[in-house]
Amino acid sequence: MGNRRIEVYEYRQVIYRLKKGQSTRSIAKDGLMSRDKVRKIQLVAKEQGWLEESGGIPEEIVLAAHFQSKSQRPSTSAIEKHRELVTTWVGESIQATVIYKHLCEQHGFTGSYNSVQRFTKKIKGTSPRLTVPLHFHLGEAAQVDFGQGPLLLDERTGKEEKTWFFVMTLCWSRHQYVELVTHQDIETWLQCHQNAFHWFGGVIKKVIIDNPKCAITRACYYDPQVQRSYEALAEEYGFIISACPPREPQKKGRVESGVKYVKKNFLPLRTMKSLQDGNQQLKAWVLSTAGNRVHGTTFEKPLVRFEEIERSQLQPLPSTVIEIAVWRKASLYRNCHIRLDKCYYSAPYGLYEKELWVKVTRSLVTVYDQQESVAVHARLFKPGEMSTKTTHLPPKARYYLERDSKWCYEQSKLVGDHTQTAVTTLLTDPTKDLLRAAQGLIRLKETYGIKRLESACHRALYFNAVSYTSIKTILKEGLDYQALQPLEIFDKLSAAYQGEGTFQRCMKHEIH
Repeated sequence: MGNRRIEVYEYRQVIYRLKKGQSTRSIAKDGLMSRDKVRKIQLVAKEQGWLEESGGIPEEIVLAAHFQSKSQRPSTSAIEKHRELVTTWVGESIQATVIYKHLCEQHGFTGSYNSVQRFTKKIKGTSPRLTVPLHFHLGEAAQVDFGQGPLLLDERTGKEEKTWFFVMTLCWSRHQYVELVTHQDIETWLQCHQNAFHWFGGVIKKVIIDNPKCAITRACYYDPQVQRSYEALAEEYGFIISACPPREPQKKGRVESGVKYVKKNFLPLRTMKSLQDGNQQLKAWVLSTAGNRVHGTTFEKPLVRFEEIERSQLQPLPSTVIEIAVWRKASLYRNCHIRLDKCYYSAPYGLYEKELWVKVTRSLVTVYDQQESVAVHARLFKPGEMSTKTTHLPPKARYYLERDSKWCYEQSKLVGDHTQTAVTTLLTDPTKDLLRAAQGLIRLKETYGIKRLESACHRALYFNAVSYTSIKTILKEGLDYQALQPLEIFDKLSAAYQGEGTFQRCMKHEIH
C-alpha cells in the first residue's frame, strides 16, 4: 500500500478527520493510509491553516496542487537520455526487443525492457482503437460469417470431412440461422443464404459480411468488387450487400459473437453421428437453448423478440423458389470445350481462346459470349465426363462425327444394293477402321451420280476388289459403262499379261 496512488478525495478525508481531532494513529488504523503519510498531510494542513476552526477544507483542485504535484510527480525514465537514438530507430521500424538489446550492449543501459517498450509506444503515439456501438432497426440487417467446425462423416460421400459453421445473425433480435457445411465455395455460400431466408420466413434488407472470396472478388474500403453470382442472388431476393472495410471485422461483431457462442455452447460434450445428424441437432438447439437464452446485450430472448416483433418486419420471400445460379469465367480450349468442375462442355469453335461467362445451376450449364447464350448443356457431375454438340465443332470434325457408320449404311441403302454391300464390306473389315473410306465412297455420288456409283460398286464386288481407290478408279476410267465378262476370260488375260496383270490393266483390256 506504500506505493499506491492516493486519490484527492482521500487527502480531503484525512484533513477532515484531523480537523475533528482524530489522531494520526487512529486514521492509519482505519486503513486510509500510513501514519507517515498522515503526518505529512498534517504538516501541510497546519501551514495552510486548514485545521483551524475558522478555516475550511479547500477544494479538491487546491489539494491536488499541494499533494499530487509533489508526491506523485512522474519520475524521469532511465531511457530519456537515449531519446534521440531511440526515436531514430523507431522511425526505422526497429522492434523494441532489438532496441533494448542494443542499448544494453552498446550504451550501458541498466533499465528494464518494459521501460523501453513503454518509451517506444509513446514515441509512436499509439492509442487504443475506440469503437462506437452500431444500432439497427427492426428487419434492417443481418450479419454473416463462417466458423471452423468439427470433423464429421458426410453420409452422401461416406467420408469424414472438414466442416464449417455458416452463421447468419439478425442484428436486432439476435435470432440465428446455423448450418454445418463441408465447403466455403460460392455455391455453398448462396445455398446457405437461401436456406437462411426460408428459415426466417422472410428476407432482411441488408446483409453485412466480411470479405470472403466466395462473395468479394476484390476487397476495398471504398469500392469492393462483389462476386457476380452473389450480386445476382441479392437482386433476386431484394437485399443489399454490405462488405466490411478490410481488416475491420468488429463491424460485424454480432455474428462474430454468434459464432463463438455456437462453438462454446453447442459443440462441447455433444455427439454427432454425421454431418446430417449435426444439422438436425443444430436446428433444435437454435429453437431451444440459443433462442430462449437471455441475451447479454438485449436482456431478452432472441426467439421471442424475433417471433413477436421482428418477423413481421422482414421482406416477403419471392413467390417462386429462386434457382441458385453460379457465374464463372472460362476459356474455350482447342478441342472446342470448356472445363468446369473437371467436366467438359462444348461451345462454338469460333470462340476459341475467348473469355466466356458460364452460368451453372443444379441441372444446366449455359455458356455466354457477352450477353448472348451460345451453348446449353445438362450439368455433368462425374469427373472426366464430356458433353459435345457436333454443331459446335469445325466443319471437318463435324463431318467425321456426324457421318458415322450408321449414317453410311443408311445412305448406301438409298443408292442401291451393290453400294450397300460395298459399304458393309468396308465397315466390317476385321483389322482396319475404314469409316473414312465408307464416307468417301458415299461422297462419290455427288460427283458421278447414284446410277454410276451403283454400277461401279457392282463391278468392284464382281472382281472382289472393294476399296475406295478401286471404285473411284472404275468411275474415273469409265469402266462402269462396260459390260461384265465371264471370269474365265480374265484368267486367260492374266496369263497373257504376266508381269502386268494389275487390276487396272485387266480392266483396260477387258474383251467386249
